[in-house]
Amino acid sequence: MGRSQQTYSKTEREKKRLKKREEKQKRKEARKANATGGNFEDMIAYVDHNGNLTDTPPDPSMKVDVDIEDIQISIPKTTEEDKIAAEEAKIRKGKVSFFDHSKGFGFIIDTENQEKYFVHVSGILEDAIDENDKVSFELERGQKGMNAVQVKKI
Repeated sequence: MGRSQQTYSKTEREKKRLKKREEKQKRKEARKANATGGNFEDMIAYVDHNGNLTDTPPDPSMKVDVDIEDIQISIPKTTEEDKIAAEEAKIRKGKVSFFDHSKGFGFIIDTENQEKYFVHVSGILEDAIDENDKVSFELERGQKGMNAVQVKKI
């Protein structure tokens, strides 16, 4: 590379660096001007009759009056039937597709939705389970997804 070419590229780099510095300074000054000396009317937001934020004031004809007595806050009561149905929904049935006794884990396939769930030996209530055993189980969220727990042979 010749000396004149090297000097040219150095000067070009220097020009670019100075230009970037000037642009950065201009942006900084523009931010300062907007932050302190800006017009606050530009910052006002309104809520329309649907609850959306807008920059225009709401139309007074769309206003809806609500009496405070009309607002009801409550929690729906659960009946014993609901509790029993929820408990039954928790208990699932499936078939052991794989179980490694030496490592202490395996997989159960749900008979309803054919989903495969991980099972660890700590989640088994009764004695050991083997492949192709029909079992009942519950689901619990684990680190990598849903795990079968409370596993019992049927």
